[in-house]
Amino acid sequence: MAQQASLSALGRTTAGKGVARSLRREGKVPAVIYGRGRAAEALALDAVALERLLARVRASTTLVDLTVDDRAPIKTLIREIQRDPVRPSTILHVDLYEVHADQKVTIEVPIHFVGTAEGVKNAGGVFEAVSHTLQIRVLPANIPDQIEVDVSALGLGQSLHVSDLKLEGVDIVTDEGVTLCTVVAAKAEEAPVVAAEAVASPTEPELIRKPKPSEDDEAPAKS
Repeated sequence: MAQQASLSALGRTTAGKGVARSLRREGKVPAVIYGRGRAAEALALDAVALERLLARVRASTTLVDLTVDDRAPIKTLIREIQRDPVRPSTILHVDLYEVHADQKVTIEVPIHFVGTAEGVKNAGGVFEAVSHTLQIRVLPANIPDQIEVDVSALGLGQSLHVSDLKLEGVDIVTDEGVTLCTVVAAKAEEAPVVAAEAVASPTEPELIRKPKPSEDDEAPAKS
């Protein structure tokens, strides 16, 4: 089941970079809500309330009951969060999408791999996750927090693809040929390369200075 959260917003009639900067100085976050059959509407969200919400839920899979001014709450999904590239903790803008109970929505859900692959347990292989999210279409009330994929039967050299998944009440949008995960053989450790000089027969150490001449060398030649 989808996670639930609530948020309040104020409608606004002005837009532009100057207005956005003013809102942020006032502790507000510029936002917009849109959806099938409705015109886009500019909003202002409380920055502190928004940060608290994002700290406890996964934004992409959480249904948000949004109250705009004094109107009745509407169901929405957070479609996009724009953050300051220099200060990622600062939210610049939020896009919200109104959803309806009887209309499926397309969302991206994280994949959670469970179990230990047979090829890892019994054949010394290494598990590699290739994909980390899955795009699906689902009714708002049935939005999963994550997609669990059991990898226990995966042998050495085998892979799981989107086509291997069997999900109830969910339409998979991601191409069925996409690889989710695989088990590969562990890489053999390469022996360190030893320089040829290091394995050659030892030689006499190089002298830093010439040896002291012997007495015979120093004696003058006899006439």
